[in-house]
Amino acid sequence: MNDQENGSKHTGVYQRLDKVAGYPYPLRDYVRRLGWSIVQALLIRTSPGRAMGWRRFWLRLFGAKVGKLSGIRPTTRIVHPWLLTLEDFAMLSDGVSVYNLGQVTIGEHSVVSQNAHLCAGTHDYTKTDLPLIRSTITIGKGVWVCADAFVGPDVTIGDNTVVAARAVVVKDVEPGVVVAGNPARVVKQRPKPTV
Repeated sequence: MNDQENGSKHTGVYQRLDKVAGYPYPLRDYVRRLGWSIVQALLIRTSPGRAMGWRRFWLRLFGAKVGKLSGIRPTTRIVHPWLLTLEDFAMLSDGVSVYNLGQVTIGEHSVVSQNAHLCAGTHDYTKTDLPLIRSTITIGKGVWVCADAFVGPDVTIGDNTVVAARAVVVKDVEPGVVVAGNPARVVKQRPKPTV
């Protein structure tokens, strides 16, 4: 007997998308997101690659904490700039996606390389209405998140760590190591600088 024959359309379905909050953010966030979407599409994406000061201006105007000579490339995508901190000399490369439903902090002299994805948000899969969870991500100082890597919700990456290309980081990473794989695991210590 199928679900319709026994009188229930939803028997056996754990998650109920008809119960999910349609508007999980305050109205103010939707207004700011609309404004930011327009700026990102018309003024950030079309800006010359070397126009870091221009992009820092717009990030700060929308509430990002942006340190000295840090920046983003024109094709970097950020959901909520007011939940982003870039410390001095931090860099987000082309195609980086910052899905920051919660606070994302990137330490000084850290770089997130091309097409990496920082995911600071998820849903509580243990509840049928899948409530939104606004998570955080903290990337320490001197970190290199390599191309196409994924950093998941509530992850802290310690200072001077390397996240290898295409690695999937779902747990905290200690300082001064190189992690690789899916899920990411420590493969070696990062050598001390010789300079």
